[in-house]
Amino acid sequence: MVSYNIRSLRDDRTALARVLRACDPDLVCVKESPRFWFPRPQAGWLARSTDLYVLSGGPSASGPLLLGRLRALPLSVHDVLLPRTPGLHQRGFATTVLRLGRAAPFSLTSCHLSLNADERYQQCRMLLEHLDRVRAAGAVQHVVGGDFNEHPGDAGWELLEERLRDGWATAPWGSEYTSVPGRPYQRLDAVFASPGVRVLASGVPDRLAGVRPADLVAATDHLPVVAVLRLPPG
Repeated sequence: MVSYNIRSLRDDRTALARVLRACDPDLVCVKESPRFWFPRPQAGWLARSTDLYVLSGGPSASGPLLLGRLRALPLSVHDVLLPRTPGLHQRGFATTVLRLGRAAPFSLTSCHLSLNADERYQQCRMLLEHLDRVRAAGAVQHVVGGDFNEHPGDAGWELLEERLRDGWATAPWGSEYTSVPGRPYQRLDAVFASPGVRVLASGVPDRLAGVRPADLVAATDHLPVVAVLRLPPG
């Protein structure tokens, strides 16, 4: 799977599509999908350009979007908008419960958390509560791809690690830093998974065949995170 902040497709969208096709993911957690200018047609363009289809998200989650291969079978959708602080952006979670091949059903969530530290910590808490509610829909395992606007060791990040495993910390592969593409110096983006999901590799795909360094810089203001996961059998 891939977790990617695409900055509302404001940069080189053809480079972005080339990056995603080269990564060849079964699932994509998109952050900052277009919200105000024809959001659904633009999400459709991204899906068609990468041989994927829209699972959920977009306007219903205020930006986070989920894409998947045809073999990813959606069972239920649980998109939510979070309480909005006046003066700050509306945030939300795009969540779909899926069955992928013979694996047990699991939830996939895309999120983009606040720039405000206090609000961001509360959103981390709400994310864990959201996953607890989704469990009632039959998803014992959870995968979250997000732009957390946190650094490893920050309060919200540590709160998530009490329940979920950070992909890079578990099985590092490629490069660590996701921002900014031209001179990466910090890790704001990550894939987290519940303990029952085995993380085989996770990181920025600087060593993946077909991924062009120039496209990574031109596509958007973040680098993608690729995670290879093994789901428990159904």
